[in-house]
Amino acid sequence: MGEASSTNEDLARVLQGTSGSQRWLKRGLIAMSIIAVCGGGIAWRSANRPPLPARYVVAEVSKGDVTETVQATGTVQPILQVNIGAQVNGRVTRVAVDFNSIVKKGDVLAEIDPTIYGAQVSATQANISAQKAQLESARANAEASRLNFQRVQKLFEQNLASKGELDAARGSYEVTKATATASLATIGATQAQLTQGLTNVAFTKIYSPVNGIVVTRGVDPGATVVASFQSPTLFVIAQDLRKMRVLADVDEADVGKIREQMQADAVVDAFPGEIFRGVVTQVRFSPNNVQGVVTYSAVVEVDNSEEKLRPGMTSTITIRTREVKAALRLPNSALRFKPTPPKDDAQKGGGSASSPAMTSEPTLAKGKGRIYVITDSALGREKSEPRTVSIGITDGLFTQLTDESLGIGAKLVTDENDETPELKKQRGRKMF
Repeated sequence: MGEASSTNEDLARVLQGTSGSQRWLKRGLIAMSIIAVCGGGIAWRSANRPPLPARYVVAEVSKGDVTETVQATGTVQPILQVNIGAQVNGRVTRVAVDFNSIVKKGDVLAEIDPTIYGAQVSATQANISAQKAQLESARANAEASRLNFQRVQKLFEQNLASKGELDAARGSYEVTKATATASLATIGATQAQLTQGLTNVAFTKIYSPVNGIVVTRGVDPGATVVASFQSPTLFVIAQDLRKMRVLADVDEADVGKIREQMQADAVVDAFPGEIFRGVVTQVRFSPNNVQGVVTYSAVVEVDNSEEKLRPGMTSTITIRTREVKAALRLPNSALRFKPTPPKDDAQKGGGSASSPAMTSEPTLAKGKGRIYVITDSALGREKSEPRTVSIGITDGLFTQLTDESLGIGAKLVTDENDETPELKKQRGRKMF
């Protein structure tokens, strides 16, 4: 019995030790699995990490057309626009045209009641007839006075009439002759009044002075026209809408670039994307000063063969002042780029990285520009160097490069990416 119990105790101890070893083995396997998964994740992340971003944003020198332009805003107007008014007062009895009516020179546009002016003409004609009768009477009296004066003069020569009788006859003759002359002058003045009256009667009909189209009608039948102090505008006629002009306000900083016969393009909001071709016909010397802003008017004649443009439309004019075909060109952003000073240098200078003292550069001469050319484009070792080049005209996006030291494909810095701590760490790992 003692030996059997001892054997059982030994077997129990062996089984207990085996069970503990299995538990530790399982724990080890789990730990190794966790380590393997973490290592695999790190390896996958390293293998699929996005490429290191470049330090600089780069553009290349290219070849293309560069066109210098000047933009201005103006109003579309007909080349010839006639304001037609009334020269007499009265009630409008008839209006013969409407908006958009096509008229020819001499067509009747409207009529004013001619009754009053016709009555004035009749009265003046009657007055002239009466004055002509008075003139005949004055001439007859003058002739009788002349004969009497001649008879008295002969009698005076024969000493049959006194000196007083001769003087009286001469005076009577002079008076009647002057009366006849005054009657003739009165008829002339009345005749002028008759001409004025007939003209007023003619003015009661308003005629078109040109061929064109009615763009404004400012009167209706029955309206009363008063033209005593200022002639009212009743109609506006545009001579030919197939040819329009834009009166553009050019800024004083750009007016020196504009010359007559330069090509121009016009756009209006009514027809987006459509360009109307034109040419500069006049640059006026008279300034326009609106709240201290000085502009000069440029007249641009625009083709409107399809009659899409209408008077009063607001148009944006683009005038091509200079143009270079197939030129070497660089983006304007390369000329504007300035590198950010290192923070260490900024701290030594006692200022920030954007301090004017740290970013100031020498002033360039006219026709010169400063760019930064990439000398090493390897990731993590990017380098650039400043260079002053000769430049020409610009179109706002590209500038003509007249310097032969750079060719097509030369890489220029247009911007730089921010240097964050994470990016610096990535660059350090990439280098190793």
